Amino acid sequence: MAVSSPCLGLAEKKQWWLSDKQMAIRYVKDAKCLIGAGRENDVVSALNLLDAALILAPRFEQALELKARSLLCLRRYKDVVDMLQEYLPSMRTTLSRSGGDDSSSGSENSSQQFSREQAKLLASSSYSSSSSSSSLSYCSSSLLELQNHDSSFNCFFSVADLKRKIMAGLLCKRCEKESQWRYVVLGQAACHLGLLEDAMVLLQTGKRLATAASRRESTGRSEDGFSLPSFPVLPTTTTEADTTAALLSHVKLLLRRRTAALAALDAGLPSEAIRLFTKILEGRRPAPQTFLAQCFLHRSSAYRAAGRTADSIADCNRTLILDPTCIQALETRAHLFESIRCLPDCLHDLEHLKLLYNSILRDRKLPGPAWKRHNVQYREIPGKLCALTARIQKLKQRVASGEKNNVDYYGLIGLQRGCLRSDLERAHLLLCLKHTPDKATGFLDRCELGNDFDMESIRDRAKMSGLFLYRLLQKGYSSIMTTIMDEEAAEKQRKRAAAIQTQQQQQQQQSHAKAIDEIESKQEEISGSNSTHNKSVYQGVFCRDLAVVGNLLSQVGFGRPIAVKYEALSC
Repeated sequence: MAVSSPCLGLAEKKQWWLSDKQMAIRYVKDAKCLIGAGRENDVVSALNLLDAALILAPRFEQALELKARSLLCLRRYKDVVDMLQEYLPSMRTTLSRSGGDDSSSGSENSSQQFSREQAKLLASSSYSSSSSSSSLSYCSSSLLELQNHDSSFNCFFSVADLKRKIMAGLLCKRCEKESQWRYVVLGQAACHLGLLEDAMVLLQTGKRLATAASRRESTGRSEDGFSLPSFPVLPTTTTEADTTAALLSHVKLLLRRRTAALAALDAGLPSEAIRLFTKILEGRRPAPQTFLAQCFLHRSSAYRAAGRTADSIADCNRTLILDPTCIQALETRAHLFESIRCLPDCLHDLEHLKLLYNSILRDRKLPGPAWKRHNVQYREIPGKLCALTARIQKLKQRVASGEKNNVDYYGLIGLQRGCLRSDLERAHLLLCLKHTPDKATGFLDRCELGNDFDMESIRDRAKMSGLFLYRLLQKGYSSIMTTIMDEEAAEKQRKRAAAIQTQQQQQQQQSHAKAIDEIESKQEEISGSNSTHNKSVYQGVFCRDLAVVGNLLSQVGFGRPIAVKYEALSC
């Protein structure tokens, strides 16, 4: 800064013999010396000198180029885009669309402007044809006839159109040479800001203009003019060309991958979209902040379609850390909290969204610079605000009715009701390893942030959001585990009761069987005693009969004994 103080003193005490252009040239020379040193403080001092030069000569091309390159060197990409935003293709498209929308309303104004720009070329006085040629006399005679027919004969044309055409013809030779550095510098700044489509168009245009300039220079030289001393190759130009080519290839790769991921998401393949977006977000080379925020938002939609609510909330948190004014991220996270009946957090996001809508209506423009892209338009904000207010009132009524603590933790973790303990432990382990607070700031290492961002505050917000989600997961795990333990205890109690009932039934069956056996044994004993008594009675009667028969035979005279086998006669 001390080096630039003499030059600033010259700006305050300018000599009368120096013009503004000469003073601007001096400032530019001093700024070149400071930029050549390469130190950041020297570049800041050179930027101050260039601002002073542009105050004296606002259209000094060399000062504009050096200022843009200095801002790019200081990583002040937003200032570069604000300085050269009229060269952005998206801005031109937006302006043309807005002009097409307002063409019907502005046709009357344009006609009035055209009538004001009309100029009268021929007066109503008489024409003398004495000094003209034959052709001119013929034309003047015809004009006199028309004048006699109508004394107010006038011919009109648009001065603005003529001026525009003349200026375009005068500047056509210089525009390519002057705008070449604009395309390259603006393309690099747009790439770092996440405007990849604009960056690709600008870098390709700058590369094409550089190639055309080199071709014209080579065709304008003779064969002897290509010797090494007379045709040196500037290392800065070569380095810039290589940097532009590498940056352009990286931009094309990112756009190609994002297009494939969005196509998979539109085709209803959320797992494939998640894989492709993860490939972009976890790449080795850092990506622009705005581009990463958009990819996190799209991957959140893919997670939501796949039923992974916790991962979707985490990506919404990352999107809001990189872009706190992202309307779609706030809406998505509010819907996710409402889907799991986490109503206080849903109300918090909706209130934040309401404040954002009110600030937009107060400022009469969308948040951020004019070149920033949004998923909504300004004319949609009043209707969205009315619907949002009604939705907030309904949610407050639900909270007042007692739905505050009825959170669906099954939907948060991604489990079904009645799941096993092993399923819960596996899902909880995966979510804790993925969403631990220590890893909440890991995505910032792969993100390109400008100098206008406070890294400490961003890291603190990332840790807070990660800690909130981690605590919510722990609450869900505890709640579901308590439910599973209660179900397991109830199942054990049911099994114990069933076992006791079965044992009682078995005991009853055994006692009943014993009673039946006792009855049968008693019946057998009774039947056995009866049969023994009958046998003895029958045997005694039979023996008496045999004795009587023997006495009778002895009386008759048959004295021979008769062999009788009592064993055969016994019953």
